[in-house]
This record gives sequence, structure tokens and C-alpha cells, in this order.
Amino acid sequence: MKDLLKNIDKQQILVLKDQIAYMKGQVVSKTLVQNDSVSMTLFSFDKDEEISTHQSQGDAFVLCLDGAGTITIDDEVFQLTEGQAIVMPARHPHSVYGKEQFKMLLTVIF
Repeated sequence: MKDLLKNIDKQQILVLKDQIAYMKGQVVSKTLVQNDSVSMTLFSFDKDEEISTHQSQGDAFVLCLDGAGTITIDDEVFQLTEGQAIVMPARHPHSVYGKEQFKMLLTVIF
């Protein structure tokens, strides 16, 4: 059986950006589900914090929940603000930078 959603209330209306806090000088993550098919994680980035360049084995869908972030895919830079989304293709180098405080939902499909 696949893992079900965790670390989040069920049967309640939620504001996703309120489900994770900012922490000074840190990138904070909160895993909602992780299995062989899908990963869902909330992230908060303090200003100027980042996840350095790496690759994923799955397509990664990023939805900006708050603030503004910079997504770099194959050396191409994208600015993401609240309500905007982008897909980082599998096996392509990418990074995420908190241009200002920035919250996102990351969903990776394997």
C-alpha cells in the first residue's frame, strides 16, 4: 500500500502557505507524502536561502504559495510569484532560490 498524506489536517479547509513557517536563515521542508510514485513537500525559504543545483528522477511541479522565488532549469532563470507554477523536467539540472521569503509546494511524479 502506498503512503497516504501525512503531517497535514484532513477534512478541513486549509491555506497551504500557513502550513509551514519561515525560519531565519533556513530552508524548511514538510513532507506530505513520499513513495515510489509521488512526493509532495511544502518548503519555505528565508530571503537569500537556496537549494543548490541538482537533478530529480521525476518531473517536479512547483507551485508558489507566497513571496517570490527564482527557479533555474538548464541555466535558464524563471521568476515565480504567488499563484504561479512551473515544471522542472526529470533529469534536468535545476535549483531554487528565495529571492525574498518564498513558500512553495513541490510535487514530484516518478
